[in-house]
Amino acid sequence: MKINNKKYGVVGDLVSGTAGLVIGTIIVLVIVSTLLGANLLSGVYQNTAGNLTANFTAGISNVSAKIPTILLIGAVVLLFGVIVLLVRQSQMMGIGGGQGSL
Repeated sequence: MKINNKKYGVVGDLVSGTAGLVIGTIIVLVIVSTLLGANLLSGVYQNTAGNLTANFTAGISNVSAKIPTILLIGAVVLLFGVIVLLVRQSQMMGIGGGQGSL
């Protein structure tokens, strides 16, 4: 028996997925940094871990530069969604149907 208990739908999934990705990235960076700081990695592994940290840092910088654009697009989509819901609700209530009496 499947219980469908979704309250937030796509927005909630998007927020939780993004938060999980950010938390996972931070955990990986902390682990790699700890291993490098304790000199537990040697030779090729140390170079690989250093490159991994540099790539993660560069990727985070690229994503953080695009966050304002992503938030703006999300706000516009949310605004259009609210407008559509308000128009639909007003039509169901008989308000603003576009038919005036003469």
